[in-house]
Amino acid sequence: MLLIRAIIRPEKKDELLFELSKAGFHAATVVDVVGRGKQKGIKIGSIVYDEIPKVLIMMAVRDEDKDDVIQVILRTAKTSEKGAYGDGKIFVSPIEEVYTVSTAAAGL
Repeated sequence: MLLIRAIIRPEKKDELLFELSKAGFHAATVVDVVGRGKQKGIKIGSIVYDEIPKVLIMMAVRDEDKDDVIQVILRTAKTSEKGAYGDGKIFVSPIEEVYTVSTAAAGL
């Protein structure tokens, strides 16, 4: 099992969740976050924004589904054909165990 965390632009959230669901991946945790990447925020006129609003989408997936989920995210979260700074990042981490609280069942 793997935990996929995608940090994306807020305006891409609904489209990405729709595309993930269309591809058969319905379960996700969505959190509004703020942060900055390598560019250290943005400057618009004389105003500097150190922290930029983003959305964190977390999904627990089977190992064999990793590539499909990542491709949906990469295809959907880009703001243009080439992509742009600030489109986001995807992090993939192993999950040792998972349990459903209501039933105590182990696994996805």
